[in-house]
Amino acid sequence: MTKRTWLITGVSSGFGRLMTEQLLERGDRVAGTVRNMEVMDDLKNKYGDLLWLAQLDVTDTSAIRRVVNDAFQELGKIDVVVNNAGYGLFGAAEELTDEQIIHQIETNLIGSIQVVRAVLPNLRAQGNGRIIQLSTVGGQAAFPGGSLYHASKWGIEGFMESVMHEVAPFNIGVTIVEPGGASTNFRYKNSKLAPKIEAYEASPAIYARRMLEEGTATSIGDPAKMVTIMIDSVAQDPAPRRIALGSDSYTTIHKALTERLESLEAQKDLAFSTDFSHEK
Repeated sequence: MTKRTWLITGVSSGFGRLMTEQLLERGDRVAGTVRNMEVMDDLKNKYGDLLWLAQLDVTDTSAIRRVVNDAFQELGKIDVVVNNAGYGLFGAAEELTDEQIIHQIETNLIGSIQVVRAVLPNLRAQGNGRIIQLSTVGGQAAFPGGSLYHASKWGIEGFMESVMHEVAPFNIGVTIVEPGGASTNFRYKNSKLAPKIEAYEASPAIYARRMLEEGTATSIGDPAKMVTIMIDSVAQDPAPRRIALGSDSYTTIHKALTERLESLEAQKDLAFSTDFSHEK
């Protein structure tokens, strides 16, 4: 089995933690970023130098650059970069505060963008690498009550789609991962709610709020299986552009893309009618 070195943001919980555990167990090295170093004491004590840790808030661009450069300098080469850090923000668009909007975009979108920008000079210099971007089923489909979360994920998917073409000549592969619901602490511990506006009791946005407030909905996705697929994808050449994980993700994305394509096909004549006429 090929041993690799990974840089993963947000390894304290969820997919980041599970991925770190699986990688360390098989002997890979992990450079992980966290907001609270103490939550990683158990893994650090068990795996020692295989686990390199740094404190990082991905809304701090200068800190991102410093941590990324330190990781490459101290570990020599990093084979895979996993953009994992992020959280969910839910509530109707009108309910969200300005501060919530800014922090969601700074974390999920700008933070991920700046991690990529920070690692690319190092990956180019070493002549190869792989970037895995954690997105969601909500990166291609949208639900009421998740407007800003969707904005951040649709935004990062567009960014990564462009970047994957830009960096292909440098032997750098890019994969966007779109999990459906998974039994991690993302939904009930790491997600945030907007202040409530009573009028939205009559809006479909209320269902997202109720799901988080009640905390009883269960997910069908096995996060450990999902993480294993993410890890195994690095051996694929060329890198898969996207990986949908979970039957709910596949079904929802398939429906959204089918409806979008049908709508586009219905507008074909209209679209072509706006070209300049070349008749003489």
